[in-house]
Amino acid sequence: MNDLVTLVESQRQNFITVAVDKSMDFDREAGFALQILRQNDYLAKIAQANKDSLYAAITNVAAIGISLNPASKLAYLVPRKGAVCLDISYMGLMDVAQSAGAIQWGQGVVVKEKDTFELQGIDKEPKHVYQPFAERGPVIGVYVVVKTDGGDYLTHPMKLSAVEAIRDRSEAWKAYQKDKSKTCPWVTDFEEMVKKTCVKQASKYWPKRERLDRAIHHLNTDGGEGITIKANTMPTEEFESWREKITDTKTKADAKKVWQEAFAVCQELVDVETAEKLKAVLLNHGAYLDEQSKAAA
Repeated sequence: MNDLVTLVESQRQNFITVAVDKSMDFDREAGFALQILRQNDYLAKIAQANKDSLYAAITNVAAIGISLNPASKLAYLVPRKGAVCLDISYMGLMDVAQSAGAIQWGQGVVVKEKDTFELQGIDKEPKHVYQPFAERGPVIGVYVVVKTDGGDYLTHPMKLSAVEAIRDRSEAWKAYQKDKSKTCPWVTDFEEMVKKTCVKQASKYWPKRERLDRAIHHLNTDGGEGITIKANTMPTEEFESWREKITDTKTKADAKKVWQEAFAVCQELVDVETAEKLKAVLLNHGAYLDEQSKAAA
């Protein structure tokens, strides 16, 4: 075990150099890392056999700015394919988003068969009624609702089939399908992975923050999840149709309503670029309506 102390300690300067949050304390995070390694003999053996993977995991803790504190349950060191990997939980992603200033707060919630769920609009919190202590049935969907730094609400729902389509493309799931004796987070922590998948997709529409993008990129690559969101681009004709519908409205309320409908289509396509273009159309038309109102006064 003394070897582990030496391996972790060797990354002190590198940790300090790449840390995005200068308040992160190396000694504290090193202590958490050693605690995790000492509690898992298999992980400790991998760390000693594949030192570079341990170094990379510690570096990612600093570069992403997330703590290994077991009490917080934000991030963990886990064994994957003969390497030590940094794993970030659903709560960890939300913490990074808040710390980076992308959102003020947010939560991901699974929806089950016996729940009552009603989407009130993408810019409002949904209506979700359920009995927490009763049998609610199987998961049928998930949603993430956040309040952005600008004070707006954004709600992103996903039906279970959409989540499963993404799961089926992940390397972890493919490996499990070939060999059921292997562990897989989609089996051991299903609801956590469902929420995490929704957060990844929803975050594409939040204000961009480098730390959050880095955390998601890590999970999709070095983290071994291999979860990618395939995007489609809205056809030009459809974009023009939505643009005309927005600019044909006579009030800002009506314009926003049309934009919400168009934005929902962009969410399904995961077409962030078109969503931004339509938002610009909405803002420009709103400014035009304001000018018309002033001129008529």
